[in-house]
Amino acid sequence: MATNSSDADMNRKVALVTGITGQDGSYLAELLLEKGYDVHGIVRRSSSFNTGRIDHLYKDRHDTGVKLFLHYGDLCDATNLITIISKVRPTEIYNLGAMSHVKVSFDMPEYTADCDGVGVLRMLDAIRACGMEKEVRFYQASTSELYGKVREVPQSETTPFYPR
Repeated sequence: MATNSSDADMNRKVALVTGITGQDGSYLAELLLEKGYDVHGIVRRSSSFNTGRIDHLYKDRHDTGVKLFLHYGDLCDATNLITIISKVRPTEIYNLGAMSHVKVSFDMPEYTADCDGVGVLRMLDAIRACGMEKEVRFYQASTSELYGKVREVPQSETTPFYPR
């Protein structure tokens, strides 16, 4: 029995992951790939590749069966986010991208606030601009740095914060 395109669309599993080269993003990408998702990751441009955590997952996009795709982008660039979302048409977005280095966040407070704080708004606005509010599920991650000096393992929703 042939399936029509609407059935295929309903069964699509396409994830867009920001922060894919970080610890949690790389683990999430691996899990989603194991579950049969097409995974698209957003990576910031830099003078060197920082894909070490996902190198074992990455294949040349010209090979057959490729399920992991990387896109250059930045949470500080709304136009770029709209372009990526409209191209990928994800069913799920996992926003794990952030300035995670505490010292750098203090050295560059405006950039950190812009990307980590306003970047979430840009991502949500991009979803809306693409008309995908009802089609995409959005997950916003935070950071373990909120817990600082950990006094409880594992942490939960009720664990007190002791930032450094």
